[in-house]
Amino acid sequence: MARRKSPSRKWTWRIFGTLLLAALSVAAWFWWENQHWTPSEEAYPDQGVLIAQEDGLVNFRTLAALGANFAYLESSIGNDGQDSRFSRNFANARAAGLEVGAVHLFDPCLLADGQSANFVTMVPREAGLMPPVIALDRTAENCEKRVSDAAVESELMTLINQIENHTGKPAILKVTAPFEEAYAISARLERNLWVNRTRFAPTYTTRPWLLWSANEELRSEAADEPIEWVVVQP
Repeated sequence: MARRKSPSRKWTWRIFGTLLLAALSVAAWFWWENQHWTPSEEAYPDQGVLIAQEDGLVNFRTLAALGANFAYLESSIGNDGQDSRFSRNFANARAAGLEVGAVHLFDPCLLADGQSANFVTMVPREAGLMPPVIALDRTAENCEKRVSDAAVESELMTLINQIENHTGKPAILKVTAPFEEAYAISARLERNLWVNRTRFAPTYTTRPWLLWSANEELRSEAADEPIEWVVVQP
C-alpha cells in the first residue's frame, strides 16, 4: 500500500510552491521594469538617445514623444567602419526636432590619422551640432601588434585634437568601465565624460560625469531593437 504524505509535508510543498511563484513573478516584473525604465524628468530634465547601426530602423518622432531632446548617432568606427544609416538618421532626427551629435568608436590598435579621416568623411562641419563623442570601449589587449598604454593615450589625444579641429567643439569621452580600468583615462585627459550603467549611476571614473547611459537596452515603440537611453547631469 502506498504511503500517504503527511498533512505537514503537503503544506510545506504548497508554501514552497507559493514562494517560488512569488519569486518568479518579482523577477519577471523586475526584468520588464528594467527593459522599460528611464530616469524621471524631474531629476534629469535633459534626456536623449544613442543610436547605432545595430538598432535598425528608428522612429525619431516617437523618441521625441517619449521625452528625448537629443540624439547621438554612431557615425564611424576605426579607420573604415561606417554606419550606413548615419545620413538618414541624421536627417530624420533633425526633422523630429532633436539636437544631433556624432559618435566615433576609437580603435586602440590603429593610428589616429585614419580614424579622424573616417570621422570627417561622415560628419559635416556644422555649428549646430552637439559636441562630438569618442567612444572608448575596446582595449589594446587583442591588437595584432603590441600597443603600449602610452601609445594608446598618445593616439587618442591626437584623435581628440583632430576631431575637435573639425567640429570646433571640445570632445566628450564615452568611457566604459573596462577601458577606464585599463587606462585610467578620466584622470589623464580633461574632457567631459559619458559613462554607462543601467539603472544605477556609475562611480568608476575619477571625475564627475556629464552624460550617463541610464538604460543601455531600453525597449520602446520607437525601434524594433533595444536602444541606449541617455541623460545629462543637471
